[in-house]
Amino acid sequence: MPVCLLAGRYLTYLGKGVGLKMDEKRMQVNEERLTRTFQRLVSIDSPSFGEREMADVLKEELRRLGFLVEEDEGGRAYKGTAGNVYGFRKGKLPGSPLLFAAHMDTVEPAKGKRAVIHEDGRITSEGTTVLGADCMSGTAALLEALWELEEEEALCRDLEVVFFIGEEKHLKGSAVFDFSRVRAEESFILDLTGPVGTAAYRAPTLVDFQIEVSGKASHAGFAPEKGVHAIAIAARAVAAMELGRVGEDMTVNIGGIEGGGGTTNIVPERCSLIGEIRSYSHEGALQQAKRIEEVFRKEAEKAGGSSRMTFQVPVHAYHTPKEHSSVRRFSRACEKLGLSGRLVETFGGSDQSNLSLHGIPGLVLASAMEQVHSCEEYTQVSELLRLTKLLKLLMQDDFDVQGSELLVKWVLPKQEE
Repeated sequence: MPVCLLAGRYLTYLGKGVGLKMDEKRMQVNEERLTRTFQRLVSIDSPSFGEREMADVLKEELRRLGFLVEEDEGGRAYKGTAGNVYGFRKGKLPGSPLLFAAHMDTVEPAKGKRAVIHEDGRITSEGTTVLGADCMSGTAALLEALWELEEEEALCRDLEVVFFIGEEKHLKGSAVFDFSRVRAEESFILDLTGPVGTAAYRAPTLVDFQIEVSGKASHAGFAPEKGVHAIAIAARAVAAMELGRVGEDMTVNIGGIEGGGGTTNIVPERCSLIGEIRSYSHEGALQQAKRIEEVFRKEAEKAGGSSRMTFQVPVHAYHTPKEHSSVRRFSRACEKLGLSGRLVETFGGSDQSNLSLHGIPGLVLASAMEQVHSCEEYTQVSELLRLTKLLKLLMQDDFDVQGSELLVKWVLPKQEE
């Protein structure tokens, strides 16, 4: 087999439609630097809309890696301390850029968090805070993959990287990001639990709703019949709703209810409720919201009261086709690494929803984080290493399944017939 040495990396020609086999030594990862980076990132307090220090650290890292870096003013919309961080680096391979993204904020309790590395390779917090593996595991692996490829002088396409603010507050950062600057046609978001080698290709629309029920106040002892009981209206309406799993691809929940004026001798004239709808069908979620609104309207009218429903759609459903280039790229990389390459549906939200909404399909990658949003959150060194290797391959794998001959011809001398 003809072999050439190009940019410090051995490539082996395997024939038309087969691809390039990389030297396994080139897939080694600097474990010490990776874990050190993870520990450093975790130690930074970075609550939603308080990501200033994290943004500064990541901007500096990207600049050192040769990226052109910009920070937008997205934080101003939420009175935050930082904006979204965007980086672009020119590559040496043809084709549109690849986009990799993570978020900078962590959920509470997070102040003063510290990563503790155990003898078995498990990494936890000290137990009184979250660890922050969501989303620092993916961020650390992404930075390490970029450093490895930089040191190996490996061939890559143009790369785009985005670190979003406010993801934990229903994707607030990506909601105000200017996607017109993005040139990529496929994306990989680092924000999913589960074994590395798993990716989500489908996620739901999320509708947050608020309902205000109005009745009529009266004295509960002297004249209860003159009142219109707002809490009773709300109770009958909730009882008439479909809650929990509704069909195969929808969930509905009432998450809170408040009413009355805090006294026992007044028929309450106000009651408020909050809830959510999740569905893989965007239209289905909106239709369900209308049905809920109608249930409350009818129950209120029966009792002589009224109701008003408002809602927001912070997360839009997406479904990346399994034949999309991002899925093929992910599957090939997993196969090379001996990972499952499992594609899953998720009922959680991520910034991929806003990327897909703006015409950038992609996958959300399992990113070495478990039991997130709790003080039991953890990661493992072995999973961080696997994730870094996966990201390296995703950044280098530049050929389509049916078009690999083009890249082979580009990097190798012309072969004799």
